[in-house]
Amino acid sequence: MSVKIRRILIPVIALLAALATFIGCGGGGSSSEPGVSLPARTLSWEAPTSYVDSTPMDPQTELDRFEVYVKTTGSFNEADPPTAALSAIDPTTKGITNSFNLANLSPHVTAGPVYYVSLRAVALTGMKSDFSPTVSFSF
Repeated sequence: MSVKIRRILIPVIALLAALATFIGCGGGGSSSEPGVSLPARTLSWEAPTSYVDSTPMDPQTELDRFEVYVKTTGSFNEADPPTAALSAIDPTTKGITNSFNLANLSPHVTAGPVYYVSLRAVALTGMKSDFSPTVSFSF
């Protein structure tokens, strides 16, 4: 595997700088307890536009999906399954997917614990980027 393909992009690595922009809004999601809703926690990022070697990429034609990883510990590795997978193309807007409401992960997440989240971009070839820097959140 070439480094260009295996390590898809620098922006995905930097995208968690944008993930720090969690927007706490009321409503949205649910908890594992009936009748209790989790508040929205919006995870936002910018789609990559180049590979690690600075070769340009078109995310609309070269990306398949974004994988969201959530755990109660801050380290992620290749053996971790994604908690959610999002199409690279938003079915509603037909643009690049660039946000996700973490409350939609219920019942995998609940109110109380601190969670850590990381993201990976996956190319149409199946090659994955490195894990983005980890950020924490809670409900």
